[in-house]
Amino acid sequence: MPRAERPLEGDDMVHDFAADLRRLRERAGRPPYRLLARRAHYSSSTLADAAAGRRLPSLAVTLAYVRACDGDTADWETRWRAATAEMAPDSPAGNEPAGWRGPYAGSAAFQAADAEWFFGRERLVENVLRQVRTRRFVAVLGASGSGKSSLLRAGVSPRLADVRPSVLMTTGPHPIEECATRIAAAGRRSAVELAAELRRDPRALHLSVLQVLADQPADVELVLVVDQFEEIFTRCADPGERASFIAALVTAASAPNSRTRVVVGMRADSRERCAEHPELVAAMRGGQVVVAPMTADELWQAITQPAVRAGCTVEGALLARVMADVCGQANVLPLVSRALQETWRRRRGNTLTLAGYEAAGGIRHALARTAESLYSALPGEQQRLMRNTLLSLVTVDANDEPARLRVSRGELACGDLETLVSARLVALDADTAEITHESLLPAWPRLRGWIDEDRAGLRTRRELSDAAAAWEHADRDPSLLYRGNRLTAARDHVEENPPPGDRIQTFLTASTHRQRRTTRLHRAAIAAFAILTLVAVTRRGRQAAPGTTSNTSTASGRAARKWSAMDSRAMFTSQDSPPTASSRTTRASPE
Repeated sequence: MPRAERPLEGDDMVHDFAADLRRLRERAGRPPYRLLARRAHYSSSTLADAAAGRRLPSLAVTLAYVRACDGDTADWETRWRAATAEMAPDSPAGNEPAGWRGPYAGSAAFQAADAEWFFGRERLVENVLRQVRTRRFVAVLGASGSGKSSLLRAGVSPRLADVRPSVLMTTGPHPIEECATRIAAAGRRSAVELAAELRRDPRALHLSVLQVLADQPADVELVLVVDQFEEIFTRCADPGERASFIAALVTAASAPNSRTRVVVGMRADSRERCAEHPELVAAMRGGQVVVAPMTADELWQAITQPAVRAGCTVEGALLARVMADVCGQANVLPLVSRALQETWRRRRGNTLTLAGYEAAGGIRHALARTAESLYSALPGEQQRLMRNTLLSLVTVDANDEPARLRVSRGELACGDLETLVSARLVALDADTAEITHESLLPAWPRLRGWIDEDRAGLRTRRELSDAAAAWEHADRDPSLLYRGNRLTAARDHVEENPPPGDRIQTFLTASTHRQRRTTRLHRAAIAAFAILTLVAVTRRGRQAAPGTTSNTSTASGRAARKWSAMDSRAMFTSQDSPPTASSRTTRASPE
């Protein structure tokens, strides 16, 4: 016989929540916890603990308990979030200094002032510093969201400042002006004059650094750290300014009497654009550091050590959950930091808890909130493009469930893509793009609604995209083009949902041209056959006796009706379906 549950003690929110769970189980017929465990896929002890009243269970355990008792999960999720909100005032957040964001940076990059809170990348920092000591031009490469900016700003720059002068900058839309402003400030000269010199003379940066260090010992060198270097391709619209800036960097680092070392941080997918500047490729050769995804140990340090430094601890269940959420994801560190920042604000005493993480929505909520904020800030046409771009990165599996789709960057519009990449919604590598995290699909209600509205369209778009890719890979083999009803349906779909990029449109244009050509050839063949048949019938009529005129007229009438029927069949065949063997035989073999 099952053991009776212990009476609940206390009268707080946790007590009331546990009592409600017990009442739910009573209404379900009081099934044993072993039976509930089989239904909920949690251990019986975990489920029993959820209703013990010692602490608020996690959202996942709560919903599993409710489902096992045939309860309303939506209602209980609302009640769980209300309970966590009511418990939030117990947090000591009000004792924090005004303006302090806590030990986690949120979605922003760590800055030099945050160096004491930056953990997990110690080995990578040492690797970059080692390259800087031995090389004059170093490139730090990594995927969007891999933590490059935090590495350079909170890891590398503070360490450099301890041993040599350094200047940190981002390129922005006007890299010459940004560089001139930073270097001029270090040398106390006019930024306007320096910018003009940088545009005219690639040696201007090199000479300016020599001037800045003129009073320093000969072995002192300046390190110029350029973060978000990919912006010279994505934001700088002037090819001349871009070329001048690159020439200035390379010259400053390679001059025989150089006292400049350059470190650039850039997205890995920008390497192809670097090939447009051979001098840049040569400077980067042999001096590249790749920012790989964090190892389990590095991630453990990044999660736990900021809290420890702030005098707090991280609950084991929370640590396991975050590690599981991030496993296999190379570009979600900003989302993890944002979720932990919200968890910090909901901590219980000096402990960051799984309940606080789930109350904040975890990575799912951080990503969904970012997506909705971006979408709401865009004008109408840009909202439509964002919708189409995101749906291009979604497919529907065999079970009719949406899933992320990795697609070629050639299928997407670059301008719209950059906005999504900057917001950490889309991740890029050298050739492909995909949605940053699978959780965005169910977590963002707006995207979920788009998917539900257009499941059939997602399948059509995926089939169309695959067909266009196969056509290109086969050197545009005409036999792979669409025709007939399939082409008509595809054109209708694209007209209502214009795809980003031009691959699909190019494929459909080629398909349309081929079908029109095929139709013209069919008509020409039918016309030629009709003329030949008329000539043959007329010749036979002339050779026949006068009494056979009616027969000749009858034969001519039958031929005319046959031509008309064949023309109709040919038109139907060329526009609605591929020609069959019987239709080819009919056209090739006149009666």
